[in-house]
Amino acid sequence: MLDKSHKHVTCSTCMSRSSSLLGGLCSDEVTNLEDHKTCNYYKKSQSLFLEGSFPRGVFCINQGKVKVFKRGDEGKEQIIHIAKEGEMVGFRAMFSGDPYNVAAETLEESNICFIAKDDFLNMMDTNVTLRNGIIKELSKELSDRASFITNMAQKSVRERLAFALILLKGVYEPEPINLSREDMANFVGTATETLIRLLKDFKEEGIIEVHTRKLTILNLDKLVSIAGK
Repeated sequence: MLDKSHKHVTCSTCMSRSSSLLGGLCSDEVTNLEDHKTCNYYKKSQSLFLEGSFPRGVFCINQGKVKVFKRGDEGKEQIIHIAKEGEMVGFRAMFSGDPYNVAAETLEESNICFIAKDDFLNMMDTNVTLRNGIIKELSKELSDRASFITNMAQKSVRERLAFALILLKGVYEPEPINLSREDMANFVGTATETLIRLLKDFKEEGIIEVHTRKLTILNLDKLVSIAGK
């Protein structure tokens, strides 16, 4: 369980910052960031922002996992990204000036820092490395999102599940994948009952190991083969 006192973490000692877009800040910039951010403990299933709301700033994940999703006409979620430690969430909508077209919510107890919009934009104006990093991140996201949509649109459910498990392995490693079956189904884009049946098939084939809701991949090569990567 996440230590709730962990919310007092400083930017200079944050282990996740080194792997984030803020990893290239110099000591003075880190001090300035520390003066302009807040850091808070979030319970599981707590909202960071809602679809249709206007961006107020960016969220930096120090510890925990966050799902970024969109709701369909019937209220069913389609999870389009799962963010982990070191990732920043919510900065993309700031550049368009439009409201969020997605929502974000914690998947587990999390420690997340917040930088207000004006402070973040000022940091971008004065830090070329940060600005270039964001441009690169936006470009990579566009490519990744196109691949994700193509895979989810053109593959069977079995193939999509294999592809999703490969992505989830990258999010959760070195720990087992720890995602509810409903959220996993919403990530794959299928019914929960179908997902449970396919996970049983993968288990019987020796591809995965399951303990309650935690899932360990035993045969990554077979998953890659099924996914058609």
